[in-house]
Amino acid sequence: MKLNFSYILIFFVAFSINAQETLSDVLKTHNQGSVPYISVQELAMPKTEAIIFDAREVSEYNVSHLKNAIFVGYDNFNIKTVLETIKDKDKKIVVYCSLGIRSEDIAEQLKKAGYTNVFNLYGGIFEWKNNGFPVFDLNEKETEKVHAFSKAWSKWLVKGEKVYEKGN
Repeated sequence: MKLNFSYILIFFVAFSINAQETLSDVLKTHNQGSVPYISVQELAMPKTEAIIFDAREVSEYNVSHLKNAIFVGYDNFNIKTVLETIKDKDKKIVVYCSLGIRSEDIAEQLKKAGYTNVFNLYGGIFEWKNNGFPVFDLNEKETEKVHAFSKAWSKWLVKGEKVYEKGN
């Protein structure tokens, strides 16, 4: 009996370990890989010059965003506004969202509009914060708060203070 319990325990632990989904698994499931990723470490390098687009909703951006990020949104993204604002289509553009799923959609639209140097931030603002990089509130003051999008997706944010909207 004791031996059978040990086998059951080993099987359960092995199954649990194999069943754990990684960030890479999530991105492979939800993204097409049509836009190259840039790591948070690479974006954070002092010599990296890029225009940074936040492809989340305004309520998420208002809680926190990357320094100098330009809010472009997701549901109401307007490529015409970008075309009017960013004339140089060879400029490096990095698009981010919570994890890197919505940002791929926006980055694809940028590429279709002729922008040639577009990247998706791997792991989004969650990975940025998880790696200890700062985020800023609407007053451009550093904050620990990060909009966690939803309870289900918030498991990928392990550092910082999770903020939710009512009903999420």
